[in-house]
Amino acid sequence: MTQLPWPTDERPRERLLAHGAGSLSDAELLAIFLRTGTPGRPVMALSRHLIEQFGSLRGLMTASRRGFCSINGLGDAKYAQLQAAMEMARRVMDEPLRQGDPLRSPEDTRAYLRSRLGTYPHEVFAGLFLDNRHRVIRYLELFRGTIDGAAVYPREVVRQALEFNAAAVIFAHNHPSGVAEPSQSDVSLTRRLKEALGLVDIRVLDHMVVGHGEVISLAERGLM
Repeated sequence: MTQLPWPTDERPRERLLAHGAGSLSDAELLAIFLRTGTPGRPVMALSRHLIEQFGSLRGLMTASRRGFCSINGLGDAKYAQLQAAMEMARRVMDEPLRQGDPLRSPEDTRAYLRSRLGTYPHEVFAGLFLDNRHRVIRYLELFRGTIDGAAVYPREVVRQALEFNAAAVIFAHNHPSGVAEPSQSDVSLTRRLKEALGLVDIRVLDHMVVGHGEVISLAERGLM
């Protein structure tokens, strides 16, 4: 049986062009990205199935390569496309900082770190290395780990800070569980890093924990 074409106002791409991307549902946005469905499953049906399978659009976008490619109709090519799209979005968020604008408030920092770390399925520990005017010299992902944590070595952090001639640093890491609440080990690590960097006159301004939609500052909690 021949499938009838969708009415124009129900086609995701046409709706996006007519009304903007914000008017589309998660499934419709995903359908534009996928472009085609699979035998017996049109692209919109596939999109809805994937969001249901992974629990949410975020769950799909942060899935491991193995988990993503295990779904019929997906594979390495689609996984590579998705990773490229996500990295482009991160780099767009990076542009003001790469141009040397200072971080003017904790909210600036939160927004930036949420864009960088908020979609990783594994734990990543990063540093924002700053000059004495709090302009970003470099954002660097220092250590990566499993979902249970990342091994962080103060000596390597000090070496990087000295290499960048940083005057201050803001640390951040994500909690893949989505719960941003700092652990006692997070607090202990922050104090160890602050002590090590203090020996070379580099200030630790904050350590932020990134969850799903929430970023908690240890400095604001008085845990530094």
